[in-house]
Amino acid sequence: MTEFIIASNNQKKIKELDRILNPLGICAVTAKSKGIFLDDVEETGETFAENALIKAKAAFEKTGMPAVADDSGLCVDALGGAPGVYSARYAGEGADDSDRIAKLLENMKDVPFEKRTAHFVCSICCIIDKDTVITAQGRCDGVIGTAPIGEGGFGYDPVFMTGDGRSFAELSAEEKDGISHRGNALRILERELKKHYKGE
Repeated sequence: MTEFIIASNNQKKIKELDRILNPLGICAVTAKSKGIFLDDVEETGETFAENALIKAKAAFEKTGMPAVADDSGLCVDALGGAPGVYSARYAGEGADDSDRIAKLLENMKDVPFEKRTAHFVCSICCIIDKDTVITAQGRCDGVIGTAPIGEGGFGYDPVFMTGDGRSFAELSAEEKDGISHRGNALRILERELKKHYKGE
């Protein structure tokens, strides 16, 4: 079975990727499991796709193995697309999810409901070899709520409201996978990998 390095320590991402890679004869592994230490990469890209490429390229060059990386974040229309690629750094160094949510809600306290539209984006980059790079991008539209709701998920999930009035944090893992930006990107990646590995 071919092994792909996943440039992430997020076990949920690794599990999701392993699920779609396995039927193609590919096993998702972390650098750590191979005894390799991946240096922190400075995400200097102006888009999610650029940052995903930076991370995948760094993992590919360090390990010499096929590598997959993703970059994702929240884009709020009323904030001109912020926090965008700075989603994880929105509230500064050392901030946690609750700090980032608090800053977002503070910055949107005077924004009426009809103008609280937003979307999540996930860009995935897969470098198979020096001549083969596969990219996929998924999106999910929603509205920013006025207070956190739900105990599940992570990041901005408790304030990202879906079409049925629930937040991402209130959805089951299966429900979220079915509509989320990452789920949509992974399905595109799966189709592209099938073309490469199965000639479909």
